[in-house]
Amino acid sequence: MKQNTYKLALTGLLGACAVALSYLESLLPTAGFLPPGAKPGFSNLANMFAAAALGPLPAFGIALLKAGFAAFTRGGTAGLMSLCGGLLSTAVMLLLFRRDKKLGYVGIGVVSAVCHNLGQLAVAAAMVGSRSVLLYLPALLLFGAAAGVLTGLVCRAALPALLRVLRRK
Repeated sequence: MKQNTYKLALTGLLGACAVALSYLESLLPTAGFLPPGAKPGFSNLANMFAAAALGPLPAFGIALLKAGFAAFTRGGTAGLMSLCGGLLSTAVMLLLFRRDKKLGYVGIGVVSAVCHNLGQLAVAAAMVGSRSVLLYLPALLLFGAAAGVLTGLVCRAALPALLRVLRRK
């Protein structure tokens, strides 16, 4: 019982961190050479921590919370793109954390960031009704890979401390 309460509280804290980081990212201007809306994905750190340490329910819960926050603050399109990208990247993260011991945090960060971008691009293509948005794919893949390296490095540095805290409770 105490462990479940602690896990729920930690999920809430990670969710709050994800929302705060998402908000801060929304304030960053998009560089002129990047597709509209390209952001570093720091809020995905909360999903990575949850996927690695807490399991599927907290990880998907955080992805849903982030999508709801995006919909509330930036509109339905942003919410739908966040939902599709977030659910796809979280599913891939969970799968890789459970199945692939060789890829490491950086590799998982890269693959999940690219999947997040692919989920968002699929929504954009469906909404526009054209494959022309796929012209953004090379830039999104490159930017997503770079963002994934960064989030993977942060996760690799911080996750062991989080896991030690979880084991004490």
